[in-house]
Amino acid sequence: MADTAGFWEVDQEHGDFQLSVRAFVDRQVRPIVDEAEAAGHPPAALWKELGAAGLLGLAVPEEYGGGEGDALAVALLAEELARASGGIAVTALVSAYMAAPHIARFGTAEQRAAYLPGIVAGQRVAAIAVTEPGAGSNVAGITSRATRTDAGFVLNGTKMFITNAGLADVFVVAARTSDEGHRGISMFLLEAGTDGLSVGRPLRKMGWHASDTREVVLADCLVPFEALLGTEGRGFQQIMEAFQLERITLAAMGLGHAAECLRLATDYAASREVFGSPLIDLQTARHRLGAMSVELEAARLLTYQAAARLDAGHPGARRSVAIAKYYAARAANNIADDAVQLFGGSGFLEETPVARHYRDVRILRIGGGTDEIQLEILGKGLTS
Repeated sequence: MADTAGFWEVDQEHGDFQLSVRAFVDRQVRPIVDEAEAAGHPPAALWKELGAAGLLGLAVPEEYGGGEGDALAVALLAEELARASGGIAVTALVSAYMAAPHIARFGTAEQRAAYLPGIVAGQRVAAIAVTEPGAGSNVAGITSRATRTDAGFVLNGTKMFITNAGLADVFVVAARTSDEGHRGISMFLLEAGTDGLSVGRPLRKMGWHASDTREVVLADCLVPFEALLGTEGRGFQQIMEAFQLERITLAAMGLGHAAECLRLATDYAASREVFGSPLIDLQTARHRLGAMSVELEAARLLTYQAAARLDAGHPGARRSVAIAKYYAARAANNIADDAVQLFGGSGFLEETPVARHYRDVRILRIGGGTDEIQLEILGKGLTS
């Protein structure tokens, strides 16, 4: 990404990548959206198609099959996938860019070799289990325990709202190894099928109908010492580091939803006749579309800048990420709402794509750190 004449522009390499992803989404993802919405998860074949296209390994070293991509590339991928479906997008993005980075950054050579090639190829699915019924934004408040024994660690606890729980082959799990607050959290790798690991029924959600979300229960799960991911007692710091890419990803999903809603609303306004002329001939409609485009462009610039700063190790990267996550999520919600309004009664029908985007986009103000968490980061930064 280069700053040209004062404007943030995506460079040729990233621009070409975005176009290739858009072509993939149009060809492989859009035709299966209705199927995935009805089934509650994408068809299994999509995983291998994503893997073959190199879209699941942008954050993984080449030696494990990855593409050595950067945060901006992940953002562009998230944006394009969300144009088609938030549920399908988050399914792939959680596995490849929210769970797998923990393994890539903090895993041993043996752990990386065991899991990353399969995730990158779309042969294995990963989930990350941090959130609990009583600990969402307050990661330091998790109560799941990992007790050290002579045979390994025994895990007990309940996780909630876990994306991919019913599909996952491996879980990245946060559990408390001591009572030292945020310094007492550690991360573990648990294989699906581990004794004592169970998942609940699919949760019925307002949106993201094409993603599998469930409760995960840990009941005396015995795992070997080698299941520890990273350094014991450093899990909180590992989660906070991984949050930066996760928040960029979610902000970029907002861009995709917003861009699609703006496109759909513009097309509808140009073809829908009211009072004898196209809706777009009405100044109020044109102004609404214009305002939507302003919010989208501002959100896009903030998100791309945050990704570029994260890639560059910029000292203001964490602040930029919080700004992008907060603004893009809210802008996407505003734009989706305006799109529904322009569609009128048709926008309230489930068969209209803007209705799905309206439902899907709401979670972006909650997942990966709520609006309030981002504002807390920004507010504290003003006084430090």
